[in-house]
Amino acid sequence: MAAMNEFIDNEVKSNDVVLFMKGTPGFPQCGFSGQVVQILDYLGVDYKGVNVLADDALREGIKQYSNWPTIPQLYVKGEFVGGCDIVREMFQASELQTHLEEKGVAVKGAA
Repeated sequence: MAAMNEFIDNEVKSNDVVLFMKGTPGFPQCGFSGQVVQILDYLGVDYKGVNVLADDALREGIKQYSNWPTIPQLYVKGEFVGGCDIVREMFQASELQTHLEEKGVAVKGAA
């Protein structure tokens, strides 16, 4: 499990925006992952999608890493932001856009 934790830690810290999700950004395999992909795509954010369905150890490992029970999980600049509900609520309140910009992440769709 230590190796999986290192892999997750590396992904989170070496990419500005990472979405641990079911499926891929081009082919989400659950509605919640799909919603977060739509939000990030709408905002024009560059992000890396990591498919947790590809590896059971990754699927369990990310839940332990964040101490968060559900997937998807969004990380910005090494910091856990939240799952689908939190990301959607932040987006609707324009808090996600502000958070991304404050972290130095370019947002194309921000009003």
